[in-house]
Amino acid sequence: MSDQVEQAEETVETLHGCPVVYSRDQMVLLVAREQYVGVVKSLLADGFDVCIDLTGVDYLSLPHRVVGAGVKPERFEVVVNLLSLTKRERIRLRVQVPSDDTTLASLFDVHPGTEAHERETFDMFGITFDGHPDMTRILMPEDWDGHPLRKDYDQGFIPVQFKGTNS
Repeated sequence: MSDQVEQAEETVETLHGCPVVYSRDQMVLLVAREQYVGVVKSLLADGFDVCIDLTGVDYLSLPHRVVGAGVKPERFEVVVNLLSLTKRERIRLRVQVPSDDTTLASLFDVHPGTEAHERETFDMFGITFDGHPDMTRILMPEDWDGHPLRKDYDQGFIPVQFKGTNS
């Protein structure tokens, strides 16, 4: 019995060479940075032809979280949601991005619609996308210091004056 349990723990489901976990009945691929664009291209060939969303996450306050399947957790994570219209299926990709090298390959050549998503992720989290045609801020002014959605970003106090009030 214990041999069967150990064997089951060693067997990890994979897709395109990436460990698979499930969250809320959705398949989640844990993609290594080096495999990122290749896996997305393979999924495009499999029919996942729509990139619904691409965003970043800062796990500064959860450094010891369990990602799954022996994947080392990093401070930042890029999350990509893909959709197959023909299969009526979604798949989520999670890519770990270390804080000392916040660069990831751009998906712009595979999914041109990610252009704004990658710029927003850069603007808010400081994750740069190598090969992106216009890696500039999209929400904050060009001269803004820092990245507002990082957990260690100093929020400070900025007074706001509303018209018609005595604040």
